[in-house]
Amino acid sequence: MLSEKQAMEIEEQPQESPDYVRMSLAAAMTLGFKQGLFYRDARLYCINLLLTYKEGCAARCAYCGLSKKRAGTYSRKSFIRVTWPTYPMEEVVERISGRTDRVKRICISMVTRKRAVGDTREICARLRSAFDIPVSLLVAPTVLSREDFVEFRKAGADKIGVAVDLATAVLFDRFRGSGIGGPHKWEHYWQALSEALSVFGEGNAGAHFMVGMGETEKEMCQAIERVRRMGGRTHLFSFFPEAESEMADHRSPTIAQYRRIQLARFLLDESISAVSEFDFDSDGRIRDFGLPPEELERIIDSGEPFRTSGCAGYDGQVACNRPYANSRPGPGIRNFPFPPDENDLKRIRRQMGSKKADAG
Repeated sequence: MLSEKQAMEIEEQPQESPDYVRMSLAAAMTLGFKQGLFYRDARLYCINLLLTYKEGCAARCAYCGLSKKRAGTYSRKSFIRVTWPTYPMEEVVERISGRTDRVKRICISMVTRKRAVGDTREICARLRSAFDIPVSLLVAPTVLSREDFVEFRKAGADKIGVAVDLATAVLFDRFRGSGIGGPHKWEHYWQALSEALSVFGEGNAGAHFMVGMGETEKEMCQAIERVRRMGGRTHLFSFFPEAESEMADHRSPTIAQYRRIQLARFLLDESISAVSEFDFDSDGRIRDFGLPPEELERIIDSGEPFRTSGCAGYDGQVACNRPYANSRPGPGIRNFPFPPDENDLKRIRRQMGSKKADAG
């Protein structure tokens, strides 16, 4: 029986990685840690984990809920719009073991802190020794070397994500680098992506980009195409302001802009078209995707461009579908965590200003 003093000492000990991890609210619901229902009965197939430390993340990214500049304790800061509660790794492993039919991928997100490198490797190895479930890593390039990617692969990771987020060097520096007093450098992030691809192979590393940070549509398309030419793919997000962050008052992109970039991302990632085939207006807005109208209509009708772009599970289908991570649940959802139905497609067409929607 613990004394009151011993119990207090245990309670005061920081819940830090690798013994503890934070988990997305959707993942916590999937594993039964939290109660709740998903809008339209969506299903998450990837358990998204986040490393946690008393000191938090050393970066100061203007839009991120985990930023060092944002007030509050790290363990209580929201991330990508939702809370990320903390759980013991031992219990996380136990919960996953009872849901291996539902969990098709696990993703570990680092934070910018040097000790996170070894902890990420340790957590990855522990998960891979416990399950035959693929593990992705969303890495923090500022604290990594090429040798770290080699070690991550040895630990059992099969895919790497690099959150470049911004489409241009100027925007990156303004919101992640010297403009905000942060440690990140544009060139180092692209170097890390190149190193990850050289270690993990073509198609097994890619970039995250966030639409609506001040870039033109042409600039975003060029960044996506750069990743594709390197052998990677893009996971797309729509900017959503985090309360009390440096960009709390920055607006989300218009839905029309986001839909155009979603369609462009699909065409570029699938090598169906190229930026050189696109037509842009004087403001860098997409006017044409370089395809015959009937082919473009067929692709839109499939609904695939508007689904969440993320890592696939062991069945080859997108597992990291992040239900409602960058928009509130409801008719205005931006990334579909399930195939859009006929009514969804009509709405998407109206959002894009499609003549076919008007005819329908």
